[in-house]
Amino acid sequence: MTTEQAGTGQAPVAETLAMMTAVSLEASTLSARELMIARIAALAAVEAPSASYALNVGAATEAGVTLADAQGTLVAVAPLIGTPRVVAACLGLAEGIGLVIEAAASGTGGG
Repeated sequence: MTTEQAGTGQAPVAETLAMMTAVSLEASTLSARELMIARIAALAAVEAPSASYALNVGAATEAGVTLADAQGTLVAVAPLIGTPRVVAACLGLAEGIGLVIEAAASGTGGG
């Protein structure tokens, strides 16, 4: 979602977060793919809830991030953040993807 696409008022929190992501992508010197991989690492490091992963799934997919990329990222950060956080991240990512799939199936949007 770009800053122009956001702001319809139907989901103000999700729209604000999407706008923050768009601004982050525009301001960063990283490619969209690199930025989303960095976000996956950051989400793992802070033990983010599954909803946080769900809010990033769409942008990560659009940027070309694959499941293999996400797994590789978690392997790369494991020595720094520890086993419990990596396991929590795997669960959070899986549940986040599930939330996006469920929302898409029910027609409420997502990702």
